[in-house]
Amino acid sequence: MHESFAFGAGKVELSEDGAVAAVLHPSRGHSMLLEDGVIHDPTHYWGKGFVITSRGSHRFDAPAFTRWRQSGIDLLYQLGDLELRVGRRFGERWTETYELRNASESPVEVGSIAISTPWRDVYRSSKESLNGAVHAHLWTGGADAWTWAVPMDGSGPGLGLRLTEGELWAYSVESREGSSGSNLRGHLYLHPTDHARAPHAMGGQPQIVLGPGESYRWTWQLEWFDTLADFRASWQPLLDAPRLTAEVGETLPIETVDGPAELTSSAHGVQYAEASDGRRRSRIGVLFHKPLRELVEGRVRFVLDHQRPAELVDSRRFAFVPYDNDTGLTVLSGGWRDWSDARERIGTALLLQATRDRGWGDRAELDEALAGYQEFVRDHLVAADGTVADDSLHESRTRLYNFPWFVRFLLGQGDVAGAVRIIDRYYELGGDHFLAFDLGPLLAELADRGDDEVRARMREHLVRHARSFLAYGDDLPPHEVNYEQSMVAPLLELLLAAHHLDPSAVTPDDLAQRLPWLTAFAADQPDVRLRHIPIRHWDGYWFGLLRMWGDVFPHYWSVLSAAVYLSWPEDLVSPEDAGRLREAGDAILRANLVNFKPDGSATCAFVYPSAVNNRPAHVADPLANDQDWALVYALRFGLT
Repeated sequence: MHESFAFGAGKVELSEDGAVAAVLHPSRGHSMLLEDGVIHDPTHYWGKGFVITSRGSHRFDAPAFTRWRQSGIDLLYQLGDLELRVGRRFGERWTETYELRNASESPVEVGSIAISTPWRDVYRSSKESLNGAVHAHLWTGGADAWTWAVPMDGSGPGLGLRLTEGELWAYSVESREGSSGSNLRGHLYLHPTDHARAPHAMGGQPQIVLGPGESYRWTWQLEWFDTLADFRASWQPLLDAPRLTAEVGETLPIETVDGPAELTSSAHGVQYAEASDGRRRSRIGVLFHKPLRELVEGRVRFVLDHQRPAELVDSRRFAFVPYDNDTGLTVLSGGWRDWSDARERIGTALLLQATRDRGWGDRAELDEALAGYQEFVRDHLVAADGTVADDSLHESRTRLYNFPWFVRFLLGQGDVAGAVRIIDRYYELGGDHFLAFDLGPLLAELADRGDDEVRARMREHLVRHARSFLAYGDDLPPHEVNYEQSMVAPLLELLLAAHHLDPSAVTPDDLAQRLPWLTAFAADQPDVRLRHIPIRHWDGYWFGLLRMWGDVFPHYWSVLSAAVYLSWPEDLVSPEDAGRLREAGDAILRANLVNFKPDGSATCAFVYPSAVNNRPAHVADPLANDQDWALVYALRFGLT
């Protein structure tokens, strides 16, 4: 039995124990929250959670006391020496107040406080995602903390949560087990602190000590908004910054409660800035980075010295493989395909090409390395008919994602005929129904090269492929994940290229309908790892050495969104929207520089939450694997 309360134009349903079971808006046929089944059950309902203290740890579920009111409910939970009082009030806005009180006669150290906010952030299929799920964008920067839950098709209204009292300093994830896979983000918990598990997370977690009778209190307020811009304009934060990256030695302007200020640093890496109104603090995260050329040349030097299997005797010794920064050893795939010597690792070869083509690095050394890699490709990866193998051992199935990457490499080596064979083979294997990356730009490029027959065939591939995916509408075929940013971005790349070639085949309306699908994957949090970075929450498990699920920010394939934004025709949007797209694209490319160090070492995945399944996180995976794509795209789109 659920009790229902009006909330703006929608309603909130509470379970018998007073937790929030569903949040509904009349424009949507689904709750904004997870429904029971798969990973979700009443133990994870909104408002339940746990504490970790010096006097023991407790989860809270059934309240010791409940008082129903006309406008909401009051709850009391007994947590050992602590009492947690919760008040929920509904109306035009939904307000929740939490007060944790030490009821004992001795101080208690509170190492973590967690409240479940189980947003419906799941990928059952593209159609179900676009019509029945939300992206949950979180920011836990102290007093300015907020959450924006937006339908995955980018339409309004979304649900905005804003902290109005107290501070939130972390968020964590539960329910990410091997069986849950890549299509479920998990349960998201908000924390005033998660010091007990990850004291370093998000710039540092506060220690909360409650003396006898003392309390820690926080309040948040939820409201429906048509757009993220409307939500963000509904209050004035203590601290923000118009941009979040700069080269070392440059200055970044910031906006504080006391007026404008500046940040600078002589060190490469993330820096934090704080502001306070005397009662509450806020924090933002910015990146100061070495010049792009220094990072690229340092990275190229590192991979040539450390990330080739020199111990092999055949041309496989010219491949690029993952590298464990902790041990200094290359990593053997052992059947784990995302650690193979092919697939995404070709991004490193493309980085060498881009470095050479810019006149950076040692030209003779780069030519030699690329010639060796081309020999490896010819000997072990690309068959005479253009089929691309998944690895040099051929232990797994043919994977269509791989094909355009090797097209790009062969074009860079001047082998147009080899590139065309791969494209034709891609379509022979059913590529019309698959969204490989970079395909639209490659087809457009090949449509301008070669003889008349090749150019005509490439144009035919492009238009036919685009029409196939227009016919799918919002019911896209599943890929390695049922629905994800790296399906929508290559879809738009494909449609943009076809529109440029034949505007009657792909109309401006076709493009305008799908652009919000991509922009909805990201928000504008004031952290360089988050702003404009699309949500991806499985890559640490598949590509990293820690094999950890949870949000990866930034993941290098966020650059696919940047490629779309920076290629978007200005005549298809307003000047203001064109400027926003360019700003977002540039911000994504620059944010990805955070995963590279001046010595050339790198990480393939930074798992952002403070903890995942109770394991400390907010950590850079020690594996350098496939992140070099971020530098490839930075060079391709002229980042300086």
